[in-house]
Amino acid sequence: MSKAIFDLPQELLITLQQKQRSLSETHVIEVPDNKVDAGFEAQDAKESRAPSTSCLLCSTRFADLQEQRRHVRSDWHNYNLKQKLRGHTFVTEVEFDTLVENLDESLSGSDSSDSEENDDPKDNTLTMLLRKQARIGHSEPEVLDDFSTKKRKRGSGKPPLVWFSTPLLPSNTSLGVYRAVFTTLEQEQEADMVKILHNKQLKPAQSKPPTDTSNGVPLPSVMTSPQIFLCMVGGGHFAGMIVSLAPRYGKKNTGAEERQAIVIAHKTFHRYTTRRKQGGAQSSNDSAKGAAHSAGASIRRYNEAALESEIRALLTEWKDFIDKSQLIFVRATGSSNRRTLFGPYDGQVLRHNDPRNRGFPFSTRRATQAELMRSFVELTRVKVEEVDEAALAAAAAVETASASPKPSSTPSKPTPAKLSKEEEEAALHTTQLQALIRRSKVPALLSYLSTNSLPTDFRFYPPSSHANHHAPTSLHLAASINSPIVVLALLTKANADPTTLNSEGKPAFILAGDRATRDAFRVARSELGEERWDWAASQIPPPLTRAEVEKRDQREKQEAGKEEAERRKTEEDRLRKAEEMRGGDTVGGRKGGGKVLGAVEKTGAEKREEESRGLTPEMRMRLERERRARAAEARMRGGGGGR
Repeated sequence: MSKAIFDLPQELLITLQQKQRSLSETHVIEVPDNKVDAGFEAQDAKESRAPSTSCLLCSTRFADLQEQRRHVRSDWHNYNLKQKLRGHTFVTEVEFDTLVENLDESLSGSDSSDSEENDDPKDNTLTMLLRKQARIGHSEPEVLDDFSTKKRKRGSGKPPLVWFSTPLLPSNTSLGVYRAVFTTLEQEQEADMVKILHNKQLKPAQSKPPTDTSNGVPLPSVMTSPQIFLCMVGGGHFAGMIVSLAPRYGKKNTGAEERQAIVIAHKTFHRYTTRRKQGGAQSSNDSAKGAAHSAGASIRRYNEAALESEIRALLTEWKDFIDKSQLIFVRATGSSNRRTLFGPYDGQVLRHNDPRNRGFPFSTRRATQAELMRSFVELTRVKVEEVDEAALAAAAAVETASASPKPSSTPSKPTPAKLSKEEEEAALHTTQLQALIRRSKVPALLSYLSTNSLPTDFRFYPPSSHANHHAPTSLHLAASINSPIVVLALLTKANADPTTLNSEGKPAFILAGDRATRDAFRVARSELGEERWDWAASQIPPPLTRAEVEKRDQREKQEAGKEEAERRKTEEDRLRKAEEMRGGDTVGGRKGGGKVLGAVEKTGAEKREEESRGLTPEMRMRLERERRARAAEARMRGGGGGR
């Protein structure tokens, strides 16, 4: 049976002692409360301990593994992970919500929500938050609980739980109570927490309701007991609940007694206000990028206004209950959701400066009635935790070992030597020249050489690289990539030396891979003259003039045309003979155009395919063009005769 802080056994209250420690300083293992009986016998508690899950990075605990997995995928956990990598301190969930609010963005529900409407809020919120932190730095935590008064703003050093010990349990077992369930005045009297806990004990609700002495009307028992107000809003979901702190005992189907919470009032709303796949409220998107004009955007704007009206109307209806509540727990992520609850607006019920305001000191999911009830149970139950001394010693040993420098198993890579100013300039010229040569930018290449006063035989840097070893100069590179335009320009306009050798002892001409590039070397030899360079050392063949090259190309083109015409004529003759043979078939020894008995007449497409069989694609195209031209001439002749 779970132990609520308002319904603790008397023998336990007498022996309670407050402990001065925080959850982040210990490695704890949760003992499920349903395993600890009303007497808190040491032996029973020892036998009933079972391990649970927690997040040491965010200093929070979880009831089950699924909740821990949702927390690991949340923006809050990922933000704290980034903070740790940067050497900064972690933030609580309330502080993280405040950071997100300052961005004027909505997370579309809680950080751990598994709603379909919140497919990927990290890209919309966490990235923007990290960018903002990168701009302004994170020198000191400036975020505070928006629900706190000035007296409660004492920094983030207070742990979320107040810890107690008792001789009824082993010395390594502690009892924890959430600090948020105490009022502001009670939190200031931290030394008297045990006495305050005594005063918080409430009697179970009476089975027979009391009677109002003024008019004899029975009053509900929940109206005479303390109560708290809880609400959550986010992603178009709202859930509100007023719960009595006094427990009520009922019986299960098995006949066993069960402690039950008394819900005075509850209500949930849901409206489509969140952009699917993108996340974030429509109002936040309008503020950041301007108003969208789509049908979906109009629907979401209307639903936001309707949801705001419904929530405020409900708060007005519950005003008497809220005013009588001891504490107010609110989760409202984003500025638009906070404006919905806290206004300002006429007749507002909730106010920012109300000292009763609290945030939930643990992760919450989508705003539903079941989630509110789970949060109420989590807030009001006592946490039974066990300090694992062996785990603490092991963690300390690991921390000490990680702090000491470890010898590296892999040899350290030598740091590259810093380049001198001349070497940096040579590397820059190499990059620019190679880029211009590869893109055949002849005017830009000549201008770059002239502007920077570089010799045409400038050696690329670094010479040890494979590319520069094979082609160390501009002329070698132009020849190796078969760029005749660049080769001719370098030899005739930039006076490049064709006798320069690479690291393999080869001149630039040897690297040329096609006849056009080799002809560029021979044309340059013709234009420069035999006295300009040692052409034998450059291994360039006898010179050729531009006219000779053009004449040779023209002759080769004509010869290729003749060969093509002869091949075409031969093929046409073959096709004509084949057609005559098909047309000259006889029936009974008589020539004629009649059909052969039993023969299947071929279609036009089959005839054309047979005619073009064995032809190259180019010949087929030419044959098809001629056939179309003949058909056009026949149509023109037929049309002229008709007129």
